[in-house]
Amino acid sequence: MDAKPFIEGERINLRPLLIEDIGSDYLSWLNDSEVCRFNSHHVYPYTEALARQYITDVQDQRRHLVLAIVTRETGKHIGNVSLQSIDYVSHNAEYAILLGNRDYWGKGIAKEASLLILQHGFYTLNLHRIYCGTSSENIPMQKLARALGMEEEGRRREAMYKSGRYVDIIEYGLLRGGFEARA
Repeated sequence: MDAKPFIEGERINLRPLLIEDIGSDYLSWLNDSEVCRFNSHHVYPYTEALARQYITDVQDQRRHLVLAIVTRETGKHIGNVSLQSIDYVSHNAEYAILLGNRDYWGKGIAKEASLLILQHGFYTLNLHRIYCGTSSENIPMQKLARALGMEEEGRRREAMYKSGRYVDIIEYGLLRGGFEARA
């Protein structure tokens, strides 16, 4: 797929998520119990119709910025990164990432994609605060949040039901000043 990059990185680019992405591995990620082990997906089967509706919805809104993570070398779609629920009055948004292609796990790709979208959020969208929440069992995401400079802000006790039991969600946040201090 030859979509022009929206944001360019060293090893990856971020581009708009497209309907054409449905034909790649995208559907399989959201139906993969290991990929979705710590998130809210994999509760119901993710179908082509659901994917088409989701992509159409996010393309038509300014409250969500969902970008495909693609390799610079081949343009292969390997995941998504997003700023969601963008609040233009309070200048904050929720950050989320899904690195669906397991071949790219543990290689720093998630951090690179995250830094690119955080920079866009703070400097282009003029956000003041970016936050995320993750399962108390999702140690890789907790490490990533801390590596991005996010601070633990709280815990929602037993807020997620996953794999037959309730788990806490740990909330993280990052203010623009903290991001600038680390840059």
